Amino acid sequence: MNKNSALIAFLFLLAVNTTAQLIDYNPAATLSKPLLMPALALYVWLAVPLKKNRLFSWLLAALFFSWGGDLLLMFQGKHELFFLSGLVSFLLAHICYVIIFFTGIRQHKIPFRVLLVIPVVLYYAVLMTWLFPFLGAMRLPVFVYGAVISLMFGTALQLKNLQPGFAGNWLMAGAGLFVLSDSLLAANKFVSPLPVAGFWIMLTYGLAQLLIAKGLIEYLCCLKKN
Repeated sequence: MNKNSALIAFLFLLAVNTTAQLIDYNPAATLSKPLLMPALALYVWLAVPLKKNRLFSWLLAALFFSWGGDLLLMFQGKHELFFLSGLVSFLLAHICYVIIFFTGIRQHKIPFRVLLVIPVVLYYAVLMTWLFPFLGAMRLPVFVYGAVISLMFGTALQLKNLQPGFAGNWLMAGAGLFVLSDSLLAANKFVSPLPVAGFWIMLTYGLAQLLIAKGLIEYLCCLKKN
């Protein structure tokens, strides 16, 4: 299998899952969701020639923890512990992305622009204030998770102009979609059910992971050439 076949497989699985969410066909959604991150990880593995680079390892780790989060959240209806465990797994994935982004900032000596972080901090503050009355015992875990994913987005914004090509733009867009996906998930779970929530959550989540992977693939491929 080549990288294009793996990418097509991921896009097909994402299309199956989002369509199943849209028409409320649980068997297809249940079967496709656990395969999404393995398919994306396979695409990354086949697309990146520089496999000994630490950033490549952190990317695979992020996809692994995301896969764990996907699996755990599939059982959140059975016990609240599954949701909390899934949150922790995704928290670890975001920490991996933060490490990757900070490494890029350090390696290229990119000056940290505070103005880019201010909108992220304001969004986090508004979202947490809105969610606060509905969270109950989940307040601390959600606040911590929100802070980490905001840090991930804030560091991704610093890499907007990262070369080659659109690598920085892919990372920024992917991180932004991740924040959107998790915001929709939180609103749907804690505040009020949203129309076709599963469709929008999975669509933004799948595209977020793909765009982040795309940006890092471009960057790692450039390192190999140099």
